[in-house]
Amino acid sequence: MNSLATRLLVAASTGVSYDPSQTNDLPGTGTLESLADGVGHWALIASVVGVVVGAIMWAFGHFSHNYQQSYNGRRGLIVSGAAALLIGAANGIISFFFGQGQSLH
Repeated sequence: MNSLATRLLVAASTGVSYDPSQTNDLPGTGTLESLADGVGHWALIASVVGVVVGAIMWAFGHFSHNYQQSYNGRRGLIVSGAAALLIGAANGIISFFFGQGQSLH
């Protein structure tokens, strides 16, 4: 255990650093960025479908006096809307936490 702690202290004191903003260091970076964009696009489409289906369930549940269906539709609509909000804010959230991590010493 002491040798592990010693190695960690030595690694921390040598000033190990990295810069993840260097995009040309590894092959396939463009492909990975395209994959992330595609996944985000499909997630937004799924959120739109969730909002529409949730609204339909909410309306049918309300007018048929099926309160369980109405509640589930409302919940699906809210969750899908929150998912779309998080997908849209993902870049800002990641940038914020990365900036906070950069300020730690």
